[in-house]
Amino acid sequence: MTHEEILDTATVINPSLLTTLGPNNTVEKDIPEDVEWVDDAFYIKSTMFGLYTSVLKNPLGGHFITGATYDGVLAMSRFHLKCLQEGTLENYSRVVNSGVVSGKL
Repeated sequence: MTHEEILDTATVINPSLLTTLGPNNTVEKDIPEDVEWVDDAFYIKSTMFGLYTSVLKNPLGGHFITGATYDGVLAMSRFHLKCLQEGTLENYSRVVNSGVVSGKL
């Protein structure tokens, strides 16, 4: 199946900050006083698994984007928040597979 065929069959969604965070989002309980807030919206912390996670200022402590590099998490957190603010995230969001198994197993 080509990339175009996948996009044609994908379901378009209307994302928001709440749908981005999901129903079981991790919330940072201990935010250090000396964190450096990026764009006054989030900060990035290193995880115990060697990854990086952006933590939102609003809702306070909400884990947002996780990635392998600091620069990657910085770029994608900014991009994602910009798209949410402009209302254009749906232009970049698709559900390709629903994960639902139909039929009797």
